[in-house]
Amino acid sequence: MIDAYAGALGVIGGFAADDDELERHMALIAGTSSCVMAMSRDRRSFAGAWGPYWGVTLPDFWMIEGGQSATGALLDHVIRWHGAGGERDAAMHRRIGKRIAVLRAEQGDGFAGRLHVLPDFHGNRSPLADPHAVGVISGLTLDSSFDSLAKLYWRTCVAIALGVRHILDTLNDGGFVIDTLHVTGGHTRNPILMELYSDATGCRVVEPLGDDAVLTGSGMAAAAAAGLYPSLAQACAGMRQQGRERQPNAAAHARFDRDYRVFLEMHQQRKALERME
Repeated sequence: MIDAYAGALGVIGGFAADDDELERHMALIAGTSSCVMAMSRDRRSFAGAWGPYWGVTLPDFWMIEGGQSATGALLDHVIRWHGAGGERDAAMHRRIGKRIAVLRAEQGDGFAGRLHVLPDFHGNRSPLADPHAVGVISGLTLDSSFDSLAKLYWRTCVAIALGVRHILDTLNDGGFVIDTLHVTGGHTRNPILMELYSDATGCRVVEPLGDDAVLTGSGMAAAAAAGLYPSLAQACAGMRQQGRERQPNAAAHARFDRDYRVFLEMHQQRKALERME
């Protein structure tokens, strides 16, 4: 089984006993890039999707996959590209995160409010299906301090989360009713992204307690193949792991709705510029 598909099985396969419940859940397997995976009983598709594929994870279910071509890689790029950046290691990400926390506490919701990012530095896989899309940054100044790096990092994280919201909206417009994200992979070690995946999308976010959803999904498949469960669906239900849950912050709703409107407008402005001769 392909790694991301095993990961999706590991975090959302346990809901297969209830079709309506299953279609409320999406797996977000996020590291250097991000994959989003959703299952449904009926065939559903959307622009920028791979699939839907019949029975590739659970029998009698369709699997659809979307994604973002550069997410963790984009944050590394921002650190490398900025004059105040440095080594793109975990310590630098933590240092930036701590400074962001201080600046947000001091400046409130206005922190970096005029800075906006389109995160398509490596194309837009979903939902635009445009490998030639480019990134956009609006609101730069001559500031080259570490604080300016913190602002850009924060707004890039916001943009990544809004990109997930863009995919979610497209899926839900196509018949899904997703309101819960199961996040696994390297992004679970980035508290900023985990906060934003909930607050910027309005979804409940679940972080599986197990370290590796891909191994969990592979174990489910192996347990079914070994006859330890009567079916793969029952193996998924029996081996389903609990997770840490985060509910979206209602007080942040209006702020991220505004950011999302700006995000969509920037898509339109980029398109208009590219049409000019």
